[in-house]
Amino acid sequence: MKLPFVELKNITKYFSQVIANKDVSFAIYPGEVLALLGENGAGKSTVMKILYGLYRADFGTILIDGEIKRIHSPRDAMALGISMIQQHFSLVPAHTVTENIILGNVHGKVDAKAHEQEVLALAERHGFDLAPDKLVRDLAVGVQQKVEILKALYQKTRLLIMDEPTAVLTPQEAEVLMRFVRGFVAEGNSVIFITHKLREVMEVADQIVVMRNGMVSGDLKKSETNERELSRLMIGREIAAMDDSRWINPQANAKERLVLSDISVFQSGQAARLEQISFSIQAGEIFGIAGVSGNGQQEICEVICGSTHPTSGKLSLDGEDITTVSIRERIRRGIGYVPSDRHRDGMVMDMSLAENMILKTSFGDQWKRHGFLDQRKIKTYTENAIETYDIKAPGPNAVARGLSGGNQQKVIVAREVDTGTSVIVFDQPTRGLDLGAIDYVHRTIRAEKAKGKSILLISTELSEIFALADRFTVLYKGKMQGIYQRSELTTEAVGLLMAGYSVERSGEDE
Repeated sequence: MKLPFVELKNITKYFSQVIANKDVSFAIYPGEVLALLGENGAGKSTVMKILYGLYRADFGTILIDGEIKRIHSPRDAMALGISMIQQHFSLVPAHTVTENIILGNVHGKVDAKAHEQEVLALAERHGFDLAPDKLVRDLAVGVQQKVEILKALYQKTRLLIMDEPTAVLTPQEAEVLMRFVRGFVAEGNSVIFITHKLREVMEVADQIVVMRNGMVSGDLKKSETNERELSRLMIGREIAAMDDSRWINPQANAKERLVLSDISVFQSGQAARLEQISFSIQAGEIFGIAGVSGNGQQEICEVICGSTHPTSGKLSLDGEDITTVSIRERIRRGIGYVPSDRHRDGMVMDMSLAENMILKTSFGDQWKRHGFLDQRKIKTYTENAIETYDIKAPGPNAVARGLSGGNQQKVIVAREVDTGTSVIVFDQPTRGLDLGAIDYVHRTIRAEKAKGKSILLISTELSEIFALADRFTVLYKGKMQGIYQRSELTTEAVGLLMAGYSVERSGEDE
């Protein structure tokens, strides 16, 4: 019987009194892709960090090639042939590709040209097209990921742990990654693929381990399961498909509510962050913006919400120029904003849920009683939001930091849906969420569209754009790549636009 390369036995990890992992056991064999699935907080990242030496298990053993090993640091893991590509890359932007790859692995006098040729040969062997002398800061995010992978390959890794590896990639880049994974395991190596995208799991995995509440809830072969069973194992229930037969298209004569006209944002000595952005959103319409993160999406949000004023151009709401209107006045006029970074921009983590719920409208008369905040009214308002949005929290006085990511997002969505009486901007609204929370957010967005609100949906997930948007554009280096109907382009065509290429309008349905 073939011996597993890595075997985890009864791994248990506590953080204070909270169980992060409990009796987690599974094995990965040479030449195998193992997909690790689970909701946020299911324990999958914790157990991988234990395997990589970032955490130490309280109980349990790790076997490598059948022998018990103690992994106290990433250095120990790498010495055993285990590498991890995390979501946030550990590259030095001011160094070249070659310098990043050999960093810490080469000592003494360095022959730069010889190492560049070595890196080039390694890249070509694995089908990666990159220049070894380029500075990392000048590379696109997808190319930086290739540098991280080559860094692991340079260390002769046998097991590559990849945490949400396609989150920052165009569809074409994701396909290149999948080809690499298949080729890598064909050489007798192993890959652990941490993801929430069931389609990717069914495409690339051999074995699938599902985790829930810190424990293994399923260990299955891909050939013996399907997406419905996996989602049930992940969240403990079936997710009903949304009914597209009830989709309401915006009326042809619906009024234009939010209009951006030739909006540009420049900073002295830098390339334009936005360049002549023009689009409108009608009442009852979802307008999508696709693209790899960092191509101007954040700047569009800031212009609409008022934290950044455009260098040139005009912004109108219901026919009135609001280009220079204050943030507070935009809130009064019914503009809501669900930011991509809920910790930095969406909540104050050390405040209670009640305080976070009125964070943007505390100046309003609706919360005042005899010149003071009406605590009873605020408490009742928050209790209603907790019930309506099924927020898992002890009550209005619970501290935001103590909630899971999905429940924090529900608090923000509840507040902004209430604030955004005319326009709601959703920037990466499902980033980092599990299937159940994603489904809830999607249904909320559709419900607000049905009420006649104008929705701006910004997402790097093309499936999300295609599922929700009536029309969409693609941003590349601060410029729009045309405006399209939801069924007008294929996924492949949108991927090309995300990479800066032009495409023909196909009119093909997804």
